[in-house]
Amino acid sequence: MKNTKAIVLGMTLLLNSVAGYAADKFPMIMTYKSPTCGCCSEWIKHMEDNGFQVMAHDVQDMGKYKQKANLPYGTGSCHTSFVGGYAIEGHVPASDVVRLLTEKPDFRGITVPGMPMGSPGMEYGDQKDAYQTIAYKKDGSMSVFASH
Repeated sequence: MKNTKAIVLGMTLLLNSVAGYAADKFPMIMTYKSPTCGCCSEWIKHMEDNGFQVMAHDVQDMGKYKQKANLPYGTGSCHTSFVGGYAIEGHVPASDVVRLLTEKPDFRGITVPGMPMGSPGMEYGDQKDAYQTIAYKKDGSMSVFASH
């Protein structure tokens, strides 16, 4: 019985430390979204479940935030976020944001164009599309950052 309690306590401490890792290590994510977009709220929940702190702003004019993010044509999605000097567009997995903030590459940001099924916030049963996270630089050049 004592061993079981010790294991449960140990696992609880481990999980709490992992969940707090991103919040302790990385700055708050500022997210701009439509007030009626449910998938944006689900993406925010995904980020928070992975230890990030997110401040969400419901806005009517997303265009100015897309412009601020300097998104290349055709790479937009439904919400735009900023963290650590980078733009994060759309349903980017938390693991890609951790990698971006850890490696600190010379990018303007990363984006998951569109709204692929199975991406964070776009889960629907067991449907899952293959998708890529695209990195882009200030000059508009792009490269694949991750494949999912």
